[in-house]
Amino acid sequence: MIPITDTDSAASSPVSAPKERLPRHVAIIMDGNGRWAEQKGMPRIEGHRRGVEAVRSAMEACRELGIEVLSLYCLSSENWKRPKEELDFLMALLCEYLIGERDNLVEKNLKLRILGRQDRLPPEVQAEIKRTIDACAQNTGMTLCLAINYGARAEIIDACKSLMRDVASGQLNIDDIDEEHLDARLDTSGLPEPDLLIRTSGEMRISNFLLWQISYAELWVTDTHWPDFDGAKLNEAVRDFSRRKRRFGGL
Repeated sequence: MIPITDTDSAASSPVSAPKERLPRHVAIIMDGNGRWAEQKGMPRIEGHRRGVEAVRSAMEACRELGIEVLSLYCLSSENWKRPKEELDFLMALLCEYLIGERDNLVEKNLKLRILGRQDRLPPEVQAEIKRTIDACAQNTGMTLCLAINYGARAEIIDACKSLMRDVASGQLNIDDIDEEHLDARLDTSGLPEPDLLIRTSGEMRISNFLLWQISYAELWVTDTHWPDFDGAKLNEAVRDFSRRKRRFGGL
């Protein structure tokens, strides 16, 4: 039995659940940074800065629970429509996070994986991504996936193009293509599918995140804006997940 305790909230009672009742892969749409800042009379960018603290809190809570994979939606391919000032800040903040968190990821035995098309990211961001991935290469613990310049439709298109190239070159028979072949070409190849998808800030949308992978994920939405999301909230979501009965289309 795995004890699930709200370490950030003494009023919440601990819950015990068999390990098989816990999610292997938790995916989070981190929403509400800007709204959090605006409600407090702060610039939007301050919400993003405070959101980094929530990333650390969620990461540590998942690690303590024995979650195998944590995927965080950091920047969608649609977010490039935002003001340049905000995007420049996000890129600088990402570099700051990768540099500042690198030793902690190594110490905590976490692996790092990036989801999304990295070629559009500034060279300095790509360089820090590579350095952090390399630093974590020998780690064997939880995998942290950061979705940066990510869009699920683009990911699926890229996977289909990869399969088509192999068919055209004669390496693959078109009639042999199945779900496993496509899954192997996705950014999440080799990882378990998300069992639990969390969205903060109360929005009831998937927003083009892991569309293929979340086919049977349990959804959990909270009105809490991302900067206020902490280990207690993560445990609340996992506790709720552990009580659900997953049928996968059966009875």
